[in-house]
Amino acid sequence: MFQAIFIFKWVYVMQSALSHLSLHKIAVFCAVADHGSVTRAAEQLAIAQPVVTAHVRALSDKLGVALTRRRGRRIELTEEGRRVHAWGADLLRRARDLEQALAETREGRRGTATLAASMTFGSYVLPRLLVDSRARFPDADLAVQVVSPRAATQSVRDGGCDMAFTILEPGHDIDGLDVAPMRQEPLILIGAARPETPQTLSPAQLETLPFVAAQAGTPRRAIEDHALMAAGIGTRRIALELGHAEAIKQAVRAGAGVAFVFLSSVQDDLATGTLARIDTPGMALSVPIYLVRRRGRPLSPFHAALADHLTQAIRADTPVSAAK
Repeated sequence: MFQAIFIFKWVYVMQSALSHLSLHKIAVFCAVADHGSVTRAAEQLAIAQPVVTAHVRALSDKLGVALTRRRGRRIELTEEGRRVHAWGADLLRRARDLEQALAETREGRRGTATLAASMTFGSYVLPRLLVDSRARFPDADLAVQVVSPRAATQSVRDGGCDMAFTILEPGHDIDGLDVAPMRQEPLILIGAARPETPQTLSPAQLETLPFVAAQAGTPRRAIEDHALMAAGIGTRRIALELGHAEAIKQAVRAGAGVAFVFLSSVQDDLATGTLARIDTPGMALSVPIYLVRRRGRPLSPFHAALADHLTQAIRADTPVSAAK
């Protein structure tokens, strides 16, 4: 019972005194407690000894308890002083941590961001770049939505994400958005890694082969068809339609046909020989990747730093095909 009353009284005294205390007084007291000396505390803090003594006395008066006592030439803490020292040291650590966190936020090194990315870029490129960026933003909280290009831009427009890295289909609605090109993503032809797979195909030969392609009506298919039409291929025989690059790759491996895919999605497969690249002379196909942000929405220092960092990383990360 007596202990409970003492604790209650202590908490009440501390709460009543908090509004009159300053971090500086607490820091002075903790320096005296750490050194056991007013003189050494004054030297560390670069202030006069009488000022140190005055701060410790003021803190003691505000709390209504004696915090220190003389033991020869040294200063030692009372029981209450040890409690205040533990509390004060923890408070100063928290204050320093908060100050550092706020400084990192102001400098763009700490924050939270949600990114959106189209399927291939979000599956094969962005995760690796984000892992590499941890050294620059070790305390950042990042989340990625891997969605269709339409969903990515709509998420930016609605505020569901802070920025998007995506392909854009022909006629894509970008009203209210700022769109900046990041890099060109090569679109290459692949086939099964078999002896009968040709190394080179002409546009005329392509029209006779079975194709594995993205599903009709999807942005990915629209972009592919538009690129092929620009290269002079208006018709082709679609044998199988699938919704993701991994499914397309599996079907090609099994011999269902050839496929145009983004180079970044098959670099490992080409390197290990599980898929084969087929040259298409005169057809240098590529699709731009864009950074999409909501127009008029100011970026926090962290978002601006992250966007700049990823922009540089994306532009420097040029896909490289495996040698034949």
